Amino acid sequence: MIGGFFDRYHANWTEAELAWFETLLDEDDVDIMAWALKTQDVPAHMAGPQMELMMRLDYVEIPR
Repeated sequence: MIGGFFDRYHANWTEAELAWFETLLDEDDVDIMAWALKTQDVPAHMAGPQMELMMRLDYVEIPR
């Protein structure tokens, strides 16, 4: 999930957005998934436009 998000969006990120992503990588994968799936509240230090973009999940192929 994290790799798919990076692959889809990183090309146009600013330095601040890259810094946010680096901070994200320090978080537990289980928490990141819960935030993206909206099953757990996003902590204030991770909230914002980048997390909202991650929550779209348009970078994950979901088999049907």
